[in-house]
Amino acid sequence: MQQICNRLVKLDMLSTLTSLNGLGTHSAIRCCGQRLFHCRPSLFVSARTYFVKINSSSSLKLRGSVSVSASCVSLRSSRCVSLRVSSFRIGAPAARRAPVVFQRTRGFHTSGRRRALPALPLLWMVLKPLQKIMAIILGRSIRKWWVALPANKKQLFREWTWRRRWHFVGAGTGLLFIASLLFFTHLDESPITGRTRLLVFSKENFRELAQFNADAFMEEFKDSLIAPSDPRHQVVEQVVQILAQRNQDIAEISAVPWTVHVVDSPTMNAFVLPNGEIFVFTGMLNAVTDIHQLTFILGHEMAHALIGHAAEQASLSHVVELLSLVLLTAIWAVCPRDSLAALGHWIQGKLVQFLFDRPFSRKLEAEADQVGLQMAAKACADVRAGPVFWEQMEIFDQLSGQPTMPEWLSTHPSHQNRVRQLDRLIPEALELRARCNCPELPKADPRAIFNEAVRLVLEEAKKEHMPEKEEKNGKTRTRDMLPLPHTPPVLVQGSQPRLGEVLVSAAMPQTLLSK
Repeated sequence: MQQICNRLVKLDMLSTLTSLNGLGTHSAIRCCGQRLFHCRPSLFVSARTYFVKINSSSSLKLRGSVSVSASCVSLRSSRCVSLRVSSFRIGAPAARRAPVVFQRTRGFHTSGRRRALPALPLLWMVLKPLQKIMAIILGRSIRKWWVALPANKKQLFREWTWRRRWHFVGAGTGLLFIASLLFFTHLDESPITGRTRLLVFSKENFRELAQFNADAFMEEFKDSLIAPSDPRHQVVEQVVQILAQRNQDIAEISAVPWTVHVVDSPTMNAFVLPNGEIFVFTGMLNAVTDIHQLTFILGHEMAHALIGHAAEQASLSHVVELLSLVLLTAIWAVCPRDSLAALGHWIQGKLVQFLFDRPFSRKLEAEADQVGLQMAAKACADVRAGPVFWEQMEIFDQLSGQPTMPEWLSTHPSHQNRVRQLDRLIPEALELRARCNCPELPKADPRAIFNEAVRLVLEEAKKEHMPEKEEKNGKTRTRDMLPLPHTPPVLVQGSQPRLGEVLVSAAMPQTLLSK
């Protein structure tokens, strides 16, 4: 039977498939219990046929039924064909070939293929909460065991521990050596800044994991996504394309497929996932005043994905979590009551958060500002507009009455520190922009223009408040500079500049399109 199957595959299968395709279907044949094609079974056809092959001295005819399924994609195997044979005869004439008869049956729908989550990040996500629970259980069990010991056994245990103190020192040294070995073998160099960093998880794993986050965001924003034909979407997409084209010297820029999504929401936010999915909210478009600020913001967000900050931050968090488990176990073992242990657990979590997580997050944000400014410079944007944006954000926060949070409590640098850092980087960015054969910038510095506009607004506010103060106090006070009013003015809708509306009929500036 195996020899017959091998010979059947060598028959005129192409003509048979062509006749099936002529009916508007794509076919697949099951061979040796497995599909020749990867199919979406939506139509089954039953055929009763004769395969005839005439050799130099004999002919072969096989009569049986063949199961054929539709909607085929690719051929997987061609070794043999599994047929349900009712009867066959060798040497019969070919004139008795029966016609092929197709019978349509009811189809069914199958769901799309599901992607498996990356193993290492998924394992970390699952084990992260379990590690703390196991540490708490272990520490509490040690405390219960120690309390239940009689006094004489406690003394014997202390003496036994002291006699074997060097054994414990050696074990601790060995563990420290293994930890150091793992640390130095997982060091990596940042692709743009050249900074040495710890990278436990690879950027490729996080790009795969980011696809699931992107699907979740698409489901969340499906009713508020702006169509690609919208001018605001086109502006963002063109800026991203220019940033990608003018930064081809960065190897990672071409490894990420950049996709733009604009969400109709007043939230002033924009973020880029590690797999290149860019989400920009219209609130951010309304917050920027020109195309140069938008280029800087998008460059900043794209820098996070290019450098791999998500994998780097998760790697540090993973190492800190492992080290803190020892301290957490000790807290629950030493504290005499569960309430004190819970308080120590909370204090330990806050210390880790304020001493490691948030300072490191601020460091990554500052690095993204630096790289984003360089990317904007190579895209021929006016890099002097970068500090102006953060000055605008600071004034907006003050006018909207938002409380000023100390920088050490935040995951991002303060607006003032960002302005100072960008001001220090502006001369280097201008030199880089000049080396990229970009057109000359106007002599007027946007920072000076903004400061002059703020001064005029403050003087106007001072003039408006002077009559009220004279009427209330009966005297006039002269000051060199009027502070911000104690009661913030009510923001009128539409008072913020709207970049999308301004650029509805305007083309991209020549400074971004030409070298």
